[in-house]
Amino acid sequence: MAELRFDGRVAVITGAGRGLGRAYAELLAARGARVVVNDPGPSMRGEGLDTGVAQEVVEAIRAAGGEAIANTDSVATPEGGKAMVEAALDTWGRIDALIHNAGNVRYGSIRELSFEDFEAVLDVHLRGAFHVVKAAFGRMCDAGYGRIVLTSSIGGLYGNKRVTNYGVAKAGLIGLNNVAALEGAEFGVKSNVIVPSAVTRMAEGLDISQYPPMQPELVAPMVGWLAHEACSVSGEMLVSIAGRMARAYIAESEGVYQPAWTMEDVDARIDQIRDPSRQWLFPVATGHVDHIVKSFEMARAG
Repeated sequence: MAELRFDGRVAVITGAGRGLGRAYAELLAARGARVVVNDPGPSMRGEGLDTGVAQEVVEAIRAAGGEAIANTDSVATPEGGKAMVEAALDTWGRIDALIHNAGNVRYGSIRELSFEDFEAVLDVHLRGAFHVVKAAFGRMCDAGYGRIVLTSSIGGLYGNKRVTNYGVAKAGLIGLNNVAALEGAEFGVKSNVIVPSAVTRMAEGLDISQYPPMQPELVAPMVGWLAHEACSVSGEMLVSIAGRMARAYIAESEGVYQPAWTMEDVDARIDQIRDPSRQWLFPVATGHVDHIVKSFEMARAG
């Protein structure tokens, strides 16, 4: 099996100073990529600045024979997103892969979460993704090639208590990914979501004594493949947790058709409406139209 390499490719990785992002940066660099290591070095709440965090990763990559530069701009602003992409362009003249991994956490139930803490998390995870994707997308399309990897979470797929902001942001990334995949298709630009689980500083305070091995390096190969030219999918969500890799997807039950409904009809037939035994699974490439067409076919068939 031939080694998948990134020789001649340039990657921008946000939140690459620690944990998962660092594992991604070191893997891609070891495989020949030139990497922009983005990380302003904040706390888990997204506060503070430590420029040494990104530089430490750069020095480790260079010591191993790779190429990398540090960038400490914040993804939370359009200017920051643009600056880190321009750092790649100014240094190496191209951008081939974008991995948005940067994140922060601010806890609070729906009742207690402050508006400030809600916005601060969306600024990094969701708006931050848009800022870097917007900055890179046109360049990739013009070049006829690109790979985008966005980071969702089981918290975005299934929710979790006391992290409304995080759940909203991570769910929103799925929508951004779908659109990027659709708009990038004709230009050779693919976009996918990684749903990772690993023991990083986000696990501080948790009892992980019964966890199986969950180091970031277990997730990195999936992200590396999604960022590589060998990646054959777009608009998908791939899962990596404790050595298990899988696909997550949205499906619909076939449902029930009748020409008119009352609330009582819904109540009487809700189990049939929700029955998952017959599913519709549509690819992002055609799902919008497929959903409408198949629904209309049911209506016409009566």
